[in-house]
Amino acid sequence: MEQKLLNIHQQILDAKKNGQKLLAILLDPDKIVLENLDHLVLKINQSPATHIFVGGSIVENTILEELIAQLKEKTNLPVVIFPGDPSQISPQADAILFLALLSGRNPDYLIEYQVQAAPILKKTNLEVISTGYILIESGNETAVARVSKTKPLNRENFDLVLATAQAGEMLGNKLMYLEAGSGAKNAVPLEMIQLISQNVEIPIIVGGGIVDLHGIQNAYKAGADLVVIGTAFENDSHFFES
Repeated sequence: MEQKLLNIHQQILDAKKNGQKLLAILLDPDKIVLENLDHLVLKINQSPATHIFVGGSIVENTILEELIAQLKEKTNLPVVIFPGDPSQISPQADAILFLALLSGRNPDYLIEYQVQAAPILKKTNLEVISTGYILIESGNETAVARVSKTKPLNRENFDLVLATAQAGEMLGNKLMYLEAGSGAKNAVPLEMIQLISQNVEIPIIVGGGIVDLHGIQNAYKAGADLVVIGTAFENDSHFFES
């Protein structure tokens, strides 16, 4: 399906201003079988999703380009790259979250990978959206923590998480992503979402550990502007039919 060029960041800002809640389905290329994509796309098109995120902590297969191309052909939703490293860049997508792992102190994820990605991105028409990425302790080790070799922030240390989010906003990040991690045992605490949303101006993305529609609604009520569903939808493509 053809789609005109969009300013995705501006759309997110407009949605926040208008009180519209957004929903992204995260697809990990390593967990996708292209032969089964039509069924998955049908379920996405029937869902309330407003965006598709594509990426993973490690992408070992080579279907990223083809996956995004097919998603662009078969859906009208904006496709946004959610990269684990500079290898996960495709000009086929609409935008990329230009992530800085603010919760960690591994320089690779604070600046090195961004330096490597910048010349590649300059050769594309991708909308580059600077995004602060904060990993929150979730009760088990997630792929993000393992791959980035960083520790998540303590889920009970609200002051540190707030200061980290505010620092990211002051550095110029356009979005703030609170992440419990793929397959997290516990989602980001609702009180934490509320605290951050009340004390930063930029839109808040929340993902990880949300396993049902009730969890999505609770995150919205707490102040999330965009909720990301990954593992739960991967495990049950009928997730939104309950």
